[in-house]
Amino acid sequence: MTQADTNGEHEESGESGEHSRSGEGAIDVLVLGGAGVDTIVYVPELPLPFADSHHVPSIESRAGQTGDFVAVGLHALGLRTHHLDMVGDDHEGELVRALHRERGIPLTEVPSPAGTKRAVNLVGPDGRRLSLYDSTRARDADRLPPDTVRALAEASRHVHVAITQPCAHALPLLLETGVSLSTDLHDWDGVNPYHEPFALAADVVFLSAAALTEPEKTMRRIAERGRARAVVVTAGAEGAYQLVDGEVSQVPAVRPAAAVVDSNGAGDAFAAGYLFGLLTGEPPARCGLYGAIAGAHACTVPATVTHPLGRDDLLARAARPGA
Repeated sequence: MTQADTNGEHEESGESGEHSRSGEGAIDVLVLGGAGVDTIVYVPELPLPFADSHHVPSIESRAGQTGDFVAVGLHALGLRTHHLDMVGDDHEGELVRALHRERGIPLTEVPSPAGTKRAVNLVGPDGRRLSLYDSTRARDADRLPPDTVRALAEASRHVHVAITQPCAHALPLLLETGVSLSTDLHDWDGVNPYHEPFALAADVVFLSAAALTEPEKTMRRIAERGRARAVVVTAGAEGAYQLVDGEVSQVPAVRPAAAVVDSNGAGDAFAAGYLFGLLTGEPPARCGLYGAIAGAHACTVPATVTHPLGRDDLLARAARPGA
C-alpha cells in the first residue's frame, strides 16, 4: 500500500493502482462511495418473532456494501475499475482493504474519523433481507478531497456514485468534469429529498420498485427534472423496467441457474451488468438483459461469499435462447 497526498491524505491500494492516474480513460468506471462491512445473520423467518433468543446457522462479518459490490462486479466483467471512499482505521476498514487487495481492485481511501461504515443484514430462508445500518459511521462534515475526486473522475470513462455520505457533496464537481454518471437510489420512495440530487445529476439512474406506489410516474419525473438518459427500476421476480427516449419497456426476469438463497447485492450486480453493456456499446435492451442475468446470479450466492458473474459466463448466458 502506498501513501499519497492530494488535497488531503488518502491511501491507494490494489495491484494496478498506478495506471489509474496515467491519463484520460485509464479507468473504465470509478465507483464513488459505498465501502463498508455487513454482518450477515441467517434467521429462521422475517419478520423475526420476538423472543429472548434465537439460534441461527451462522453470524459472519464480511466486506461488501453497495460500492464494494458494484466495483467487484464490474471488475469481474473485465472493466478497469477504481474505488474511492472514506474508510476507517479499524477492523472493518481492514476487511475492506483486504477485499480490494485480494481482487486486485485499486482503492483510494480517505481516512474516516467516524470509522468504516457497517450494517447488520438479517436474511430469511427465501433470500429476503432486512438491513440495519449504523448511523454513527458518517458525519455531516465528511468530505472527499476535491482534487482527488477530480483527478480520478477525469481519468475515468464513467463514474458510479453511491448515495452514501459524503458523495452528494462531490456531485457538483463531478458534473464540472463532464464525465457520465450513474447512481442507485435503492428503495427510494420518490419523495425523500436526500435522494434527489443523485437522481437529477445522473445520466443513468437505478432504483428499486420496493417503496414506489407509481413507478412509471417516478421514472418520468426523474427524466423530466434531471439529465437521465435511462431510468431503470428493478422489480425482483417481475424483472425490471427502463425508461429510455420517453418510452418505458420491460426487462424480463431471468430464471436463476440455481436455488435463490440470498438477495444481498442483487441490485448492485444488476447495475454492474447494465453498466458493462452500456460501456461496451450495447443497446438498452441488451444492457437490461445483462443486468437481469447478473442480478439473478447474485441471488444464488450466499451473502458471505462474494462471487460475481464473470464476463465469459455472462455473455454465454446472454447468448442462450430465452435468456
